[in-house]
Amino acid sequence: MLKIKQSSFVKSIVSIDHRPQPPLPEFAFAGRSNVGKSSLINCLVNRKNFARVSKQPGKTRTINYFIINDQFYLVDLPGYGFARVSRTEKMKWKTMIEEYLLESDRLRMLYLLIDAAVGPQPNDLQLIEWVLYHQLPFFIIATKADKIKGNTRVKLKQQLAEIIGKEVGDILLFFSAKNRLGRTELLSHIGKQLAKPA
Repeated sequence: MLKIKQSSFVKSIVSIDHRPQPPLPEFAFAGRSNVGKSSLINCLVNRKNFARVSKQPGKTRTINYFIINDQFYLVDLPGYGFARVSRTEKMKWKTMIEEYLLESDRLRMLYLLIDAAVGPQPNDLQLIEWVLYHQLPFFIIATKADKIKGNTRVKLKQQLAEIIGKEVGDILLFFSAKNRLGRTELLSHIGKQLAKPA
């Protein structure tokens, strides 16, 4: 299993022209505002306030880079679907995320975060369809999994399988930053992607 020994914030950008150097493999996290991206990153690196956790959804308005073990970057993309943001701002985020996903030749894996307690929302489904259309490498993480029971997990798996058109067992992970459920599996998944030839 991958062990995180060093982690630090590098920079925030609004255009991939300003990506940090050196070029290293990137693992990006995308999801609705308040889905738990910051909490997941904090749990992964084992540091409480590493990525800022806000009680106000929509606070991540830039692409945030964190370097891990001097080996790869974790990339926190702006959350989407927050109602109190202007349409202009939403379009700016959408353009920023799409530019990053389509033009980043360093992206090894896109982790799509879905709130397990509420299930996939229209914005989540839109992003999944967009990622499938562009044939990007992705993996689904159902966050806040400590809030749901086994039968809800089964329903969520079935729902996602219908959307994607195949079984999702090998591309779906239940995760909880609260009780660290799925942390070991996610670190192993990142480690496997790193081991593959670029």
